[in-house]
Amino acid sequence: MKKQWRLFLIALAYFTRIPLPPIRDFAAEELHDAARYFPMVGWVVGGVAGLVLYLAVLVLPPEIAVILSMIATILVTGAFHEDGLADTTDGLGGGWEKQQVLNIMKDSRIGSYGAIALVLALLLKYHSLVHISLVLLPCVMWASHALSRLAAVLLMVQQEYVREEGKARPVAGNFSAADIVIALLGGLVPLLFLPVYLWWALLPVALVWWWFGRRLKRRLGGYTGDCLGAMQQLTELAFYIGILIWSL
Repeated sequence: MKKQWRLFLIALAYFTRIPLPPIRDFAAEELHDAARYFPMVGWVVGGVAGLVLYLAVLVLPPEIAVILSMIATILVTGAFHEDGLADTTDGLGGGWEKQQVLNIMKDSRIGSYGAIALVLALLLKYHSLVHISLVLLPCVMWASHALSRLAAVLLMVQQEYVREEGKARPVAGNFSAADIVIALLGGLVPLLFLPVYLWWALLPVALVWWWFGRRLKRRLGGYTGDCLGAMQQLTELAFYIGILIWSL
């Protein structure tokens, strides 16, 4: 259990900006084993989102509370996944050949495709959240952040990392059955706190995961770290839309 707790802390340190005590004798190889806890990092991020929403809505209109909740998740993650969405969209939108796409994605400057994707994603997220019942919303946020990170892990399980080096290189690699089971539990357990009929929201998540994964396979032959962030963002949005479809 001590080793598993260490791996969870490594995942939390890697995927968030939450201040943590230094991890002694850290080895880069441990990042791969820690990826199994990526969905459980979503528990923390989703928990922060739900807590900020709950506290803010006590004194502020729900629309403002939702925005504050969104800001909280961006601060906690350092816009890690939003940045991945922007870079991936720039690369896929502006590049034709694989290497050209990868070069554009590596450029720290944001292009028109990335800017448009970010604006539309944030707008869609905001308008989706404000239309979900406040009674359900904290649990929906918790589930969405866990589930969307599971989607990123499953992309790593299915495809190969395509860069020779990069921030996500230590995370990539073959996953054991235990890794997959732990990731599945981390991603799916929060659904138990939602009404069963809302589990149908998994359908648009699965469709988006399949579509985007297929696009990455065709254009790049696999994924990069930015692609994982984009997958997280897209499946998070797909889950909110699914919740709206089956709750209206």
